[in-house]
Amino acid sequence: MSSSLLDSPMVDLDTGAVIAHPAIVEQGGTLRAAPLPMVLELPVRVVLAGAGALAPLHEALRRAGRHPREAILLLTGPCQEQDRPLLKVGLDGLRTIGYLLGFADVGTTGAALDLVADTSPYLLALDPEVVTRIPGDHRATAVARSVVTLARGLGAHVLAPGVEREPQVAVARGLGVRLAHGPLLAPGPDGKVRVPLPVTDEPVSVMLGPRVQELLIPAVTLPVEAKAEDAVKAFGHEPTITSVILVDEFQRPKGSLDRSRFLLSFAARYGHALHGAKPAQRLADPPRTVPRTTPAIAAMQAAGRDAARVYDDLVVTDEMNRCLGIVRVSDLIRQVTAIRT
Repeated sequence: MSSSLLDSPMVDLDTGAVIAHPAIVEQGGTLRAAPLPMVLELPVRVVLAGAGALAPLHEALRRAGRHPREAILLLTGPCQEQDRPLLKVGLDGLRTIGYLLGFADVGTTGAALDLVADTSPYLLALDPEVVTRIPGDHRATAVARSVVTLARGLGAHVLAPGVEREPQVAVARGLGVRLAHGPLLAPGPDGKVRVPLPVTDEPVSVMLGPRVQELLIPAVTLPVEAKAEDAVKAFGHEPTITSVILVDEFQRPKGSLDRSRFLLSFAARYGHALHGAKPAQRLADPPRTVPRTTPAIAAMQAAGRDAARVYDDLVVTDEMNRCLGIVRVSDLIRQVTAIRT
């Protein structure tokens, strides 16, 4: 199992940030991957072969100390009509374990679009040949546009592979493609990726303060299906925990439990009996999310929009809307105060 993106990271076209690296499971079962989330190509036929065929992948991650939620499995190859039920069972199993799922060559030689829709993937990768023909071929642009439309309907992300020229980046952005990789986005001699982006006014950036990713602290997370008593235990492990974030199978934040308000629900008479065995989501507030590139002052403004939750932790998300951690409003206040003094 490997990735043909082996020498090319996945880049967010809006920020220029590298969000995932290609990886490979070598013949001996060793995983070769960067610390960031990884992309692994996985032939559909391997999934159809059953749990035994997937065992080397699981074992490679285990031996490397990596978790399935750090891996995007990019499925390659077609699936015959009679194999669809078996494929869906296999993909449901992989998703349950924690893997993020994607499809390669969507709209051309990959899986049929209705199959893609039925399996609710996280990522749709265009055929590199389609990207090569953009922007000169209006038919290729139409195919890319249709895949973007499908992805929006599914809540998935679109990847433009094999980007070589700046006009391709411009068209991809215009269509709504957020992610890309290819020679144009390969790291330079200094190891940095350079994406054609508007130049940031540095004095303005200084006035807005550091980005929230610089103030990030780890979040305590639980599955969105967790019971309220599970959250009580999480808060009980450490008195400094100010929030518990409920996340879905893609690590996207779906609820936020503020320590004070949540535990107050249990302080009343019969509180545990009323709430303990029921989903924690019942007592959760909507997560207040900010992208990791948000400046401190902008994050403070976001925190102040709800007077009842001014001091709730902000959930910091990456370019794929996954929970990276939290930022405490008290830390933001210190940073903003330092800027103004």
